[in-house]
Amino acid sequence: MLPAVVKLCCGISYPHIKNIAGKPSTTHRRTFSFLFLFMQTMHSQLRFPKYYKQLSFAEAKPKDIKPVPAKEDQLYVQHGQEAMRKALSVLEEKEGWKLEVAESNGDMICSKVIPGGRKVFRLEAVLDASVDELYNILFVRVEEIHQWNPSIQQIKVLKRIGLQTIVIHEVSTGTAGNVIGKRDFLSVRHTCKQRSSVYIGGAAVQLESLPPQAGFVRAEHGPTCIIIQALDEDSTKSRFTWLLNMDVKGWLPKSIVNQALPRVQLDFTRHLRRRLSLG
Repeated sequence: MLPAVVKLCCGISYPHIKNIAGKPSTTHRRTFSFLFLFMQTMHSQLRFPKYYKQLSFAEAKPKDIKPVPAKEDQLYVQHGQEAMRKALSVLEEKEGWKLEVAESNGDMICSKVIPGGRKVFRLEAVLDASVDELYNILFVRVEEIHQWNPSIQQIKVLKRIGLQTIVIHEVSTGTAGNVIGKRDFLSVRHTCKQRSSVYIGGAAVQLESLPPQAGFVRAEHGPTCIIIQALDEDSTKSRFTWLLNMDVKGWLPKSIVNQALPRVQLDFTRHLRRRLSLG
């Protein structure tokens, strides 16, 4: 396109140049100056790839200028993404799952032993809520969970990194009939949405500014993941899949922990349903 424009301009100017005699007039000098500047401009433009678009200061808007995330923030995002990837890979595995609980309302919990010897638990349920409603309750308004789940004493968001990643501190009051006593958790949670599904993944992190709290055992989540999917036949209902992967720490026998963790999932889902019924 640019070479054609150059040829066209040169062709238009040729008769004027040809008829120049003697000392060039002011008009002629202006013509030469214009052509010289135009050729320089065309030459500079030809140096850039076709997809290059220069944004002038007049075109730039504040929303176009986004701050560069700090290195620490980038690590949190990467940690959350990696936790989600690992958790999803566990959920995608078809082999090795064993039925633990089958409730009359259709809720089902299966377990699987992952490398390292830890048992993880997968809960599947159908909830009377849209994907957006559950996402809002479980991620956007995560600090309100203690208001409807009595097993949680407090959840505080310590850092928000964009719209998809948060670092939280969670304090439990004791779960599963207080079999697992008071615990606190420090973790990163990362979310993403694909079509009619939302994914929330997470894993434990460490902060020097927030060491284990007195009176609590610092337990660890993850890699863990929640998947919320809209049912094809009813967008007001969602399939809720939760991979619980928890190291409760302390001195509890593994057999007792593995009996208590499915109860943690059932209790959470029961409280969540009650919260949804209140609107």
